[in-house]
Amino acid sequence: MGTPAENLIATFEQLPDMEKQEVASAILRRTLQIEFPPVSDEELVLSAEATFLELDRREAEDAQS
Repeated sequence: MGTPAENLIATFEQLPDMEKQEVASAILRRTLQIEFPPVSDEELVLSAEATFLELDRREAEDAQS
């Protein structure tokens, strides 16, 4: 991700929650028009693994609080 995209994300994070929802909806609507290459099985597995590891980390963190 380049600097303009990083700046966009940083700015997004500073928005109030309602504006974040509005911006996210606008971006999602626009992404429907983009053709993405197919995702390989390996990419799906790696993404799922990262997601579950993050969930496990959060659950362990919550259990300690």
